[in-house]
Amino acid sequence: MNVRGWPLRTLLAAAEAAMDQAAEDDAERARNRAELYAPPREARRRATKPSGMGAGQVSALLAQAAAEDGMRAGR
Repeated sequence: MNVRGWPLRTLLAAAEAAMDQAAEDDAERARNRAELYAPPREARRRATKPSGMGAGQVSALLAQAAAEDGMRAGR
């Protein structure tokens, strides 16, 4: 059987069906399915912390905005 031309969904469905047939119970089927659809190990290792503002920066920005609002209200 030549699977080179098969779409990814068909390949995944075939792999999942083969793994389900080999599994002995529902728990093993769930583990197999989680492993099959998990991102590649390399991608999980390269995952970085999302960039953005830290809690201290957010607090400082809110304090600055509150101070500016207070100055405007006190005019």
